[in-house]
Amino acid sequence: MSGRWDEGGSGRPTGSFDFDNDETMVMRALPQTIEPPHMSRAEARKQREAQSKRAKRGKKVGVLALLVLVIAVLGVGAYGATWYMNRTQAAADYAGPGGAPVVIQILPGETASEIGATLAEKDVVASSAAFYNAAVSNSAEIQKVQPGFYQVPVQSSAADALDTLVTPESRVGLVVVAAGRQLHDSSDAQTGALKKGIYNLIEEASCVGSASAQTCVTADELNTAGASSDLAALGVPSWAMSSVQGVPDKDRQLEGLIAASSWDFDPTATPTEILRTLVQGSAEKYESTGILTAGSGVGLSPYQLLVAASLVEREALPDDMSKVARVIVNRLAVDQPLQFDSTVNYSLDTTEVATTDDDRARVTPWNTYAMPGLPATPIASPSIEALQAVESPAPGDWLYFVTINMQGETLFTHSYDEHLANIVLAQESGILDSGR
Repeated sequence: MSGRWDEGGSGRPTGSFDFDNDETMVMRALPQTIEPPHMSRAEARKQREAQSKRAKRGKKVGVLALLVLVIAVLGVGAYGATWYMNRTQAAADYAGPGGAPVVIQILPGETASEIGATLAEKDVVASSAAFYNAAVSNSAEIQKVQPGFYQVPVQSSAADALDTLVTPESRVGLVVVAAGRQLHDSSDAQTGALKKGIYNLIEEASCVGSASAQTCVTADELNTAGASSDLAALGVPSWAMSSVQGVPDKDRQLEGLIAASSWDFDPTATPTEILRTLVQGSAEKYESTGILTAGSGVGLSPYQLLVAASLVEREALPDDMSKVARVIVNRLAVDQPLQFDSTVNYSLDTTEVATTDDDRARVTPWNTYAMPGLPATPIASPSIEALQAVESPAPGDWLYFVTINMQGETLFTHSYDEHLANIVLAQESGILDSGR
């Protein structure tokens, strides 16, 4: 645009717009639907109709999408309203006190909501929401709840149910097997104190029901089940199966196969099911130590490792376990009888550190004074430490050991003469005095 004036005398620059004519020029500059020169009028009409249909479809799709969005918004709103009403509405709860107790199980890692669902399913609480609310209100208590089996009264208030779960007396099906424990009871010859066997401990842990209607799985029932020839039903692992089949006293065939540990079992289960739970769990614990392969280094099978570990458990304090294990391995290697008093005591009703000449002369499948080699079965439940000691015994040439005082001091030697001198020290301390 030059900015010169129009010669026609209109009085405006030649570069300005004529709003009558220039507007038309601008409109013409916009994109227009131009029919190709080769397209007939009929074809052009069809094309315009197709474009119109596409436009109508686009409008329908837009309306449908808008409708879906509206429905979704309304649905979320309805859900939100319901959620809010449920949150603000009191959860169903029993007033209590509860009725007869039922057994429930709490699994590891369960949340308060999951525990509440279990309780509601057993009719312990009126709703899982009520228990959840009680747990939230008392977070310190819910954190004390441990996995295991509990007996809890039905139709309890949620708060009472939570209180019951943290009361030690409500825990059932929990048995603690100490290292060195045997299946059956024994008594101490010195003090007369009764040492309860594993079957007796299981009986005590299995008692459920109200005081007036309590039921227990008895030690006799467990002993009968444990003597069954159906070893698979008892959970006996494959690596112990052939040895257990040959045990001369079936009442003792599960000895050592229940590991020293704390065990949870369903107290409402049958005796066989209870024993299978404990035996299978123990096999897994033993296998975690490497029992399936560790014996190759000391010439023992997995079951023989377990037997030897039970001897170590009954003969040694923790600091001496690997040395006692070495004595066992060394004696077995030269076919020398082990001569352990613990193996004499195993088949006696009363036991003591010292044994009598008559006791040692009795021939049993366990008395290692009367025969070479290992006993027919383990003589107790060994600790994992005792088992690991046999799997990897301390290096040494020892063939003899004796505990010389009440403090547990034990002397090891390869020389028999030195061993006799050590026995004199033990006799002088009184540790070998007999109570029979």
